[in-house]
Amino acid sequence: MALTIISLIKQVPLPSEMRMGEDGLMDRTKAKSIINIDCTFGLEAGLQLKKQNPDARLIVCSMGPGSFDVALRTAISMGYDEAYLLSDRKLGGSDTYATGLAIATMLRHLGFSKDSKEPYIVLAGRQTSDGDTAHVPSQVAENLGIPQATFVESVKADGEGNVVAKRIIEGGYQMMKLPMPCMISLTPTGIPPRKPSLSGAIRARHLKITTFGIDDIGLGTEKIGINGSPTIVAKVVNIVSERPPITMSEGHNEASMVDSLIANLKKGGNVIVKKEDVAKKETERPDFPEKDFREGSRGILTWAEITNGTVSRPSLELLTPARNLATQLGEGTKVMTLMIGKNIAHLAQIMIEHGSDEVIVVEDDKLEEYLVLPFSSIFEQVIKARKPEIALFAATTSGRELAPRIGMKTDSGVTADCTGLEIGEYIDRKEKVIYTPILESRRPTYGESKLATILGFVCPQISTARAGTFEVPKRVENRKGIISTFKPVLKEKNFVVEILKTVRGGGGLQNLFEADIIVSGGRGTTNDSLGLIKGLSDALNSQGVNAEWACSRPVVDEGVVEYARQVGQTGKTIRPKLYIAVGISGAIQHIAGMKESEKIIAIDHNPKANIFHNADFGIVGEYQDILPELIDRVKAGFTFGIVPKK
Repeated sequence: MALTIISLIKQVPLPSEMRMGEDGLMDRTKAKSIINIDCTFGLEAGLQLKKQNPDARLIVCSMGPGSFDVALRTAISMGYDEAYLLSDRKLGGSDTYATGLAIATMLRHLGFSKDSKEPYIVLAGRQTSDGDTAHVPSQVAENLGIPQATFVESVKADGEGNVVAKRIIEGGYQMMKLPMPCMISLTPTGIPPRKPSLSGAIRARHLKITTFGIDDIGLGTEKIGINGSPTIVAKVVNIVSERPPITMSEGHNEASMVDSLIANLKKGGNVIVKKEDVAKKETERPDFPEKDFREGSRGILTWAEITNGTVSRPSLELLTPARNLATQLGEGTKVMTLMIGKNIAHLAQIMIEHGSDEVIVVEDDKLEEYLVLPFSSIFEQVIKARKPEIALFAATTSGRELAPRIGMKTDSGVTADCTGLEIGEYIDRKEKVIYTPILESRRPTYGESKLATILGFVCPQISTARAGTFEVPKRVENRKGIISTFKPVLKEKNFVVEILKTVRGGGGLQNLFEADIIVSGGRGTTNDSLGLIKGLSDALNSQGVNAEWACSRPVVDEGVVEYARQVGQTGKTIRPKLYIAVGISGAIQHIAGMKESEKIIAIDHNPKANIFHNADFGIVGEYQDILPELIDRVKAGFTFGIVPKK
């Protein structure tokens, strides 16, 4: 039986051309668009699989307006055989839940389901640049009822009906074996996409693209479009930088410029100005009746992700917004934490001491490592039993694939990568009703240039929180709470995915969240494989300063450094006392991960680099000249104003 390879792609607007409409939402109608970058890596992965399986059939699919045929024809010119577009005005305004449902329905219409006799693989990019949620691959997989692996770097078919995938995880990677059919989403650290061929371009020009409407595929309107989506974008505002102008070093050589930097640091330099919140435009609150849509759901559920036998820091961070939300919701609102694993009950008290009121423990030898199928099934069963109104997950690689799969099971939808979570209300002027209390999930979007507020109208209201955004709540030793057990019903089909190998890095990766100084290298520092970046970090540690090294996304994309050390929108969000950015241009996605640092020093040879607009102190020069000078000063006792630990 011949293998079928299906690639899902999306055409996205350039963030720089997005404009805000009069309704406070984003207008993409006049923006130029391109194939989403991550999707191109999915396309290339399909072509690589075709090379391994010459008889394979290559299909490309998309959902969107008729203009998306440009992206589909590009895929054809790269080597794909067939193209399908789902295009219908009734799909307008669909959230990721509705999008996953619609795409899965189209695939079933084409004959692809969990019971298909012929093997197939669905490929997708990790996420799209206009949404950055990474939800749709999980949602399509759940709708089709097939296993999945997300954040995958490489994939191959083993010739026995299985797929072997290398999945990136915090601190390392996993080798996984999945039976077909399955869903795979690719990171942009895979094989770079090829350019279209001339013969392919000619073929693409004449190939007929099959376009479906929702009636053609048998999809109703109940769960699509704005009205059918469980989440909506309530408003979008511009993100404005709060840092004052940079103080640049002066000098005729590297030594004098470092002298200038030290002098500027001693003066105290810039301080982040916390602008007062702009007063909201006062509008008269209409005298509409209030509606509690929760239908009896109460309480907040979080996930304690266990890594290397300990609770991950992002899972502890979740308890800060969880407790704040519980306070806003009022007395009697309980914070519950679900903990899944092997021999992990002894960790439950840690969650209670950090703020959980109850820890629900699920233990099973088969659950030693995270697997999306059994974990999502367990969550579904716990949610049905406990009926929480809110469920929170850390936006780790595991959390970002688990939450949307659960959201599909509970018809809830999910808001991704949140940096703010509050309880508010929603005034529906059309229906003349006020929904309250409702979770307001705020998340940066459109290349971190906008801040969107997302609301969900089905419980549990599910959100993932960006790691590093919230502080870990202080631990109160011997705090009292409930530790309970839950016995889920698990079936053999929950364990069809096999983890062949797990490789994790050292403890220094966790230190990115705790270091006082982080030295980070960009594309401009790869000549020595970040040797000088690591050298400055090591010198600081030898002086008793808690320092760590990191990198920007291009360094990871080039395969120089593992994903776990990436700082930025799609990496880690950190908040050290000092962040030293070396050879980093300052893309807005990187700024998102380091902007909460107390002080930022930028070193780059390009005086016009954007990083200088987002730093407190700057040096223009070659890093090969500046860093050795800085390393010598550190070895002589200079520690950037950070007091060394005794």
